[in-house]
Amino acid sequence: MLRSAWKNFWILCLVFGGISCRESISPDSVEIYDGPINEATDILLVQSDSAVLRSEIRASKQLEFKNGDLHFPEGIEIKFFTVQGVLETTMRADRGFFIKDENLYRGEGNVQIQNLIKDQRLQTEEIFWNQAQKKIYTDKFVTIQEKQTLFNGTGMEADDSFSIFQLKEVRDSRTLLPGEGL
Repeated sequence: MLRSAWKNFWILCLVFGGISCRESISPDSVEIYDGPINEATDILLVQSDSAVLRSEIRASKQLEFKNGDLHFPEGIEIKFFTVQGVLETTMRADRGFFIKDENLYRGEGNVQIQNLIKDQRLQTEEIFWNQAQKKIYTDKFVTIQEKQTLFNGTGMEADDSFSIFQLKEVRDSRTLLPGEGL
């Protein structure tokens, strides 16, 4: 019986010794996953004030990250409504991002903004929307069509309805010919 106990002891030593002899892994070589933690499709986010629709965000796909940031890789569309609930402005971009720490939306790619009431259009490659300040802005090249006039420049600030805007560096402006426009 003593012989059997020693035999079992040596077998256990071999088993545990084999398990403990694996290759050690450096903590620096382990990659931490920083990809999306949640994915949603056909997104519709609605913001209202006193039961009146103020803005609407639509996206085909939304990726949520651990830090609260959101990515809209298939595009984003934002609609702004007047205090009477009338659709005033639309904003579209090929890709969208929400940066939670700054409470800031960013659109990139083919960005199109249109104020339906004032007949204004904007085209650029990147735009930012600060919800708290109710402001949209960019430092990129922009083309703005206001009725029959076309403005080109670099950098722009506007209210989030795009009814009042300011071009920072105007390059040129001209009257549109019949059939021209954004």
